[in-house]
Amino acid sequence: MKPDRDVVIIGAGAAGMSAAQYAARSNLSVTVFEELGTGGQFMLIDSLENYPGFPEPLPGHELSQRFEEQATRFGAEIQSAGVHALERADGLFRMQTDNGPITCLAVILATGAKHKHLGVPGEQEFSGRGVSYCANCDGPFFKGKRMLVAGGGDAACDEAQFLANLTDDLLMVHRRDRFRAQKSLAERVLKNRRIQVRFNTEVSRISGTQKVEQVTLLDSQSGKTYDQEVAAVFIFVGSIPQTQLVQDVGVRFDEGGYLLTDERMQTAVPGLYAVGDVRSSPFRQLVVAAADGAIAAHSAAQYIDELKGEAYG
Repeated sequence: MKPDRDVVIIGAGAAGMSAAQYAARSNLSVTVFEELGTGGQFMLIDSLENYPGFPEPLPGHELSQRFEEQATRFGAEIQSAGVHALERADGLFRMQTDNGPITCLAVILATGAKHKHLGVPGEQEFSGRGVSYCANCDGPFFKGKRMLVAGGGDAACDEAQFLANLTDDLLMVHRRDRFRAQKSLAERVLKNRRIQVRFNTEVSRISGTQKVEQVTLLDSQSGKTYDQEVAAVFIFVGSIPQTQLVQDVGVRFDEGGYLLTDERMQTAVPGLYAVGDVRSSPFRQLVVAAADGAIAAHSAAQYIDELKGEAYG
């Protein structure tokens, strides 16, 4: 049976659009599905200053648009639709989408991960205006100012140490009486003189006018609240990889629920690749996601060449 497309890419962030460009340039027929609009994490970045090749900061949505234009110029098709079911049978992947069924030889999953939120007043209102979920992306904008980190896991401790290189006034709060991060990470944070740690403390409100100006903190032991002036709030309370689509197809996951791949971005299922924030990775940045997409597209092209060689050789 001839497939509808060579490659289907699910997700149109940096990883997905990079994969689309490289797959299309390999003379493959490519369709990208994105139900929420192209951009992914791009759209959360007000001013992007650390993407290689762009010395002047630019809005995340502008770089997203350039990714999209480049991919479509090479022939990739983008459909505004969700994918709701995926299965593999007889060497093909079959999917159900909002625009109907589709089959293909290879799938690149670029569905990303959703940040867990504190769910407190002000968090949503000040997102991108002092509330951030990425220290590398936004920390430099608040260099020398008082910042707050909320969280107590590996990511929170890693990001707190990064931010401590930018300021001498970093406050870190965690709702429990100890960190849940690896012991070595936790110890480094506790020994860092630039980081003031407050356990049994939660953020209950984020306030300001045009941008973040203060937080209201709750001491869970005494039940008392108090205000603290801060310029930025960095929230690292976990993330949820969007893997629902492939839970039952034979892939493998790490302890955090992220997809495990080899260095070619292939999962345990031949022809199924995972890229960007949905994949188990030690470093999550737009440039890393873009690289993931390029590698996956190259790997998918080789995989498809082998399949077509077997079919027609």
